[in-house]
Amino acid sequence: MFKTLLARARQRHRTLAYPAEQPYMPPLFRGRPVLDAGKCAAGCTTCRDVCPAEAIKLMLEGPRIDLGRCIFCGDCSASCPENAIRFSRDWQLGATERSELRIAGRDAPHIEALSQELRRLLGRSLRLRQISAGGCNGCEVEVNALGNIVFDASRFGIDFVASPRHADGVLITGPISQNMRAATLATYDAVAAPKLVIAAGACAISGGIFQGYEEVADGIEGLLPVDLYVPGCPPHPVTILDGLLRLLGRL
Repeated sequence: MFKTLLARARQRHRTLAYPAEQPYMPPLFRGRPVLDAGKCAAGCTTCRDVCPAEAIKLMLEGPRIDLGRCIFCGDCSASCPENAIRFSRDWQLGATERSELRIAGRDAPHIEALSQELRRLLGRSLRLRQISAGGCNGCEVEVNALGNIVFDASRFGIDFVASPRHADGVLITGPISQNMRAATLATYDAVAAPKLVIAAGACAISGGIFQGYEEVADGIEGLLPVDLYVPGCPPHPVTILDGLLRLLGRL
């Protein structure tokens, strides 16, 4: 016990100061992509052709990236001959509307806070049941990190519970495999109304790189009403936490 206390004393305070201070993201972190359509060469389709998630569409006004499908691999940026696409360190990627994730130029997604009545019902706490619906465990690991000493979501009253009957909503990861479809819907039904649905990661939002395969349901959209989309492959814990706090009207 003494050794444990000594090690803890040496580690000192590890919890991020967020939201009082902005978190530091390393140079290699890939956040929201920024597009400069003015640099695009006429007829160039390189970025669209190399995207493994088919997240890029070429419009008349220039390329458009669907953050709900983007896996942030960086292939588009690396292959663009005109450097028209770059990945910023902007980690605030959440949105309450699916259309907000289809960005062009320097647009950023927007999160609309829950109604005042629903926030009153939730009070200062939020209990979520996490559903891993066929994911690779990438998003699941990042969601799990919200409970560690660094991110410590519980200081905001945000906790994950074992039973959907104790939850205020569900946080879904994975492309909703056919084997998990019934379980996902049953878990949602077990949550008392009013309830929230959070889709975390490209797979949960759109199916990600698995979209179009008959073994998956191409994400949760169309199966359940979604209150918050958190893009990423996987999304950073701060991105998830920021989305939840903004949804609750805390920021």
